[in-house]
Amino acid sequence: MTRVPLVRLAHARSGDKGDTANVGVIALSPEVYAFLKRELTAERVATHFQGMVHGEVERFELDNLEALNFLLHGALDGGGTTSLMTDAQGKVYSTALLRMTLEVPDAVLASLAPRPA
Repeated sequence: MTRVPLVRLAHARSGDKGDTANVGVIALSPEVYAFLKRELTAERVATHFQGMVHGEVERFELDNLEALNFLLHGALDGGGTTSLMTDAQGKVYSTALLRMTLEVPDAVLASLAPRPA
């Protein structure tokens, strides 16, 4: 097991819908996706964003894309049209989530190695 930041395992993108930030996490390999489905839970994401997200965190699995989507309710102080937050559209939530570290099995990390063509 090796502790690594999520950015070594996935891409992410975020945006907003009212007071809810939306964060998509796209795994870099099928093995990583299986690992993230087990380990990157809504509860773990809520803990990571404690103090920033004031509502529920929901997780949706997109197996066909090998991606997870998180809705962070109460994350944007009312949203882009009412908030005085620097990032009222939630664009930096993806970067912040990619800084989370996880204990990753070596076999999962090996799946990220370049494969011969």
